[in-house]
Amino acid sequence: MNETIDLLMRRKSVRAYEAAPIPEGDVQTILRAALEAPSAGNMQLWSIIRVSDADKKKRLAASCDNQPFIASAPLVLVFCADYKRWFDVFKTLDLGEELRRPAEGDFLLAAVDAVIAAHASVVAADALGYGSCYIGDILENCETQRDILGLPEYVKPVCMAVYGIPTAQQRERTKPARVALDVVVHENAYRETDAADFKAALGARQGLSGEALERWLLAFAKRKWNCDFSREMSRSGKRMIEDWVKGK
Repeated sequence: MNETIDLLMRRKSVRAYEAAPIPEGDVQTILRAALEAPSAGNMQLWSIIRVSDADKKKRLAASCDNQPFIASAPLVLVFCADYKRWFDVFKTLDLGEELRRPAEGDFLLAAVDAVIAAHASVVAADALGYGSCYIGDILENCETQRDILGLPEYVKPVCMAVYGIPTAQQRERTKPARVALDVVVHENAYRETDAADFKAALGARQGLSGEALERWLLAFAKRKWNCDFSREMSRSGKRMIEDWVKGK
């Protein structure tokens, strides 16, 4: 198999790292891979905050559902949607008309750019032999994250990833299975999936059926959907977009 394809197929999240740091040369390669990622109009509507301060890492870990491996990770990168640089330049121009302020669509575009850059960095890290894990909880507690990271207007954290040398247990851990390709790939138009069919697909993925599958689904719904962090993420996401539009 092609080396790049093989890397993409076997990549998995890693949440435990050796204490050894990532050499600075490799860190720069990971950052450069992010820099070279595709972006809308080549505007690169993102910024990376490399968090090396131990206290800030602890505060980030606490604000992201108290996940201590974030604080101990050798490399922590926060990818922010960032329209500030461009908007500051636009304000210096004589457009001959009123300059509009960044709005919801601009936030979405910048957020997509940031996530694309993050994934390029994650793939580069894996190619260098390091493990990584996305931290979706950076979308929670937006007021706290803004304070920790010193974020100005039109800069919002949308993605965080941590990186390090995987422990032996993490290297040997089996990658979680995915659903079948035909469950998520549609031809020309969206094809609705019956709930029973999706349950069956999830059962095939998890190796479960009958009552065991129902118990797993119930526990998963309570852990990932009807839960405090999910509600907080929705509140925080709404607040971030509102503040973005207000220029806060």
